Amino acid sequence: MNKHKHANSNDMGTLAQDARALMAATADVAGEKIGEARERLASALEHGKEIAGRARNKAIEGVKAADEAVHEHPYQAIAIGVGVGALLGFLFARRRSGNDD
Repeated sequence: MNKHKHANSNDMGTLAQDARALMAATADVAGEKIGEARERLASALEHGKEIAGRARNKAIEGVKAADEAVHEHPYQAIAIGVGVGALLGFLFARRRSGNDD
């Protein structure tokens, strides 16, 4: 999952770099439609940057809250982890045994 997140992050960075390069390449091109497109692209880049920042901040808050909860209640966290693991193991084993028929 970390590879997937890293790949998405790289893709978004590449997209932003390409958009900035396009804006720089068309800086000397005159025309009303090109100017409007450049403005929309600049606005979309800024909006995307804001959304990514908010998502990153919410993810960091969630991780901090989970870390704090685990540190405050370590035995409950272990019990929940074991319970979820046992439930998933049971479901996967049941599904697998159903496919063997």
